[in-house]
Amino acid sequence: MNAHKVGWFTELSSLWPGQAFSLEVEEILVDLKSNYQHIFIFKSKTYGTCLALDGILQCTERDEFSYQEMITHLALFCHPEPKKVLVIGGGDGCVVREVLKHQYVESVTLCEIDRKVVELCKQHLPFSSSSLDHPKCHIHIGDGLKFMEQHQNEFDVIITDSSDPFGPAVTLFKEEYYRLMHSALRSNGITISQGECAWLHLNLIKSMNSFCKQIFPSVAYAYTSVPTYPSGQIGFILCSKDASINFKAPKTGTLKILEEMNLKYYNQEVHTAAFALPQFLKNALF
Repeated sequence: MNAHKVGWFTELSSLWPGQAFSLEVEEILVDLKSNYQHIFIFKSKTYGTCLALDGILQCTERDEFSYQEMITHLALFCHPEPKKVLVIGGGDGCVVREVLKHQYVESVTLCEIDRKVVELCKQHLPFSSSSLDHPKCHIHIGDGLKFMEQHQNEFDVIITDSSDPFGPAVTLFKEEYYRLMHSALRSNGITISQGECAWLHLNLIKSMNSFCKQIFPSVAYAYTSVPTYPSGQIGFILCSKDASINFKAPKTGTLKILEEMNLKYYNQEVHTAAFALPQFLKNALF
């Protein structure tokens, strides 16, 4: 749920009881219920245009790059030649925008369950959705699990840019989903998924880390800082079918490519540092 008080958007949820985050609203652009969720797009006083789904902020114009760049480049810079990429969720288009910055990518498929999210982001969030009309981008409106069942051994990288584990995204945090991703990946494929906040969802992260290790030979956890996400932090679960992969080390030649990308957050040092976990999280996962 969200509450509106004196021109403020306030993010309230049982997923983070006892705390809330607010942004001052200058103009409401979209406030409607789709077939799947409530969509709220507004202009804020200090964070630009913002997207919230079911009362939870998904991206803001000011800080979205710190999440989008990390969930994309942590994975793609570890794969030797990511030609075919699948994005589950991410109807705002931010991840697609980042994927298309990689020279090896031949196609990126966006699988989004809610058509309205794509349509409204194209209309109101050009900073995120401008790449959705790129010739390498293919948009599939439908359920991600059903899509992967029909596309086995096909993708080099799968990026799951999901909202939090309730509503239409709840299945994306289950063991069945990760087994489907394993089947949809090629032999050296990599997957990266939104991995929630260690300050708020440690038990969920522990559970996901445990079943991922039963499915994939290589599993790692990383995180980044996002001011408008709960507790200012979000994590990523990375898995690979390649047992020899070192997620902490970007592939050779990354520095030269980065110079051409003009990124705002991701660099080689940040890549490595993202896997340096605080002791309480290390104790939980290892």
